Amino acid sequence: MAEITAAMVKELRQKTGLSMGECKKALVEADGDIEKAIDILRKKGLEAAAKKAGRATAEGMVYAYIHPGSKLGVLVEVNCETDFVARNEQFQEMVKQIAIHIATAAPRFVSKEDVTPEVLEKEKEIYLEQAMAQGKPREIAEKIVNGKLAKFYEEYCLLEQPFFYDESVTVGQFLSQKIAEIGENMKIRRFARFEVGK
Repeated sequence: MAEITAAMVKELRQKTGLSMGECKKALVEADGDIEKAIDILRKKGLEAAAKKAGRATAEGMVYAYIHPGSKLGVLVEVNCETDFVARNEQFQEMVKQIAIHIATAAPRFVSKEDVTPEVLEKEKEIYLEQAMAQGKPREIAEKIVNGKLAKFYEEYCLLEQPFFYDESVTVGQFLSQKIAEIGENMKIRRFARFEVGK
């Protein structure tokens, strides 16, 4: 059994932003291995985020981001459970990062569920016609359509897009991590992206 020192707990706390108690428990569970302890905390955090998903989010903030040059702007509304969190610096920084991501990645929808049936049907139709034109049998063409739809969601749905600041996670996964860190349910409710001439 490795000895858990105050320095180890402090280092883990700096890396994760979680309480000393949580960090010490994770280090004990990981037998002093800091990387393992980070994984343990992430798993616990994501489980906690999933439990919080049903809680009401009636507070939050609207953030306006104007890209240098004033030719591109984003308005985004992110909700949380309490006014206390809405005023929290960590929450506000997260909202700013999401706004900059929207400016950069130009999503059209917040989530897959927000894609309108008309848009979905039109995309399916186009993908099916493309596959059939290549001489694919119908059952293969339909599998190709499903693959292309997954790519469509990744390109146009904010929560499915690789996050601008860390492409190893999606915006949805980044949000889950923040829910775990901050300890409240949060939702990206809506956004509008404005670009001069478009």
